[in-house]
Amino acid sequence: MKNRKRGFSLVELLIVLAVIAALIATITPVALNAIKKAKATQVAQNLKTLASAFENGLYVSGADFLTGLSIGNLGRDIKTDEYAVYYTASSGSYTANIVYKGDGDITLISGTLSEAKAGTFTSVSTGYNALTGTGWTNPSNVIYYQISFNVY
Repeated sequence: MKNRKRGFSLVELLIVLAVIAALIATITPVALNAIKKAKATQVAQNLKTLASAFENGLYVSGADFLTGLSIGNLGRDIKTDEYAVYYTASSGSYTANIVYKGDGDITLISGTLSEAKAGTFTSVSTGYNALTGTGWTNPSNVIYYQISFNVY
């Protein structure tokens, strides 16, 4: 009887490594795309949450709601350095722009929140009041969601 060594041959190990590499190469783009979609859904949901919280707060408390209000009071687990709310008020009529300044794919975000837009939003020149988080700067290229409503 032939005395054979135990273990795998080099060819067998190379074949296993090639199969693993092929599987990783096919799965990686799918996983990265899922991560991008999840981030876009999270951004869209945060924009909608901040808009709803702002609107509901004004419906319940009126203009008193704005006294001492900060971006962190509007939503839980929202990064306050990436989001801001800019609003105008005139005789009970409000227009609010909820702004996101982080990285985001507008096509994926608008798939979840169709009213979201990307572009330049300049709050200073248009007379908006601001609710911003810590470390917020007013970047020119942002994703924003605008709502208008009346409080009676």
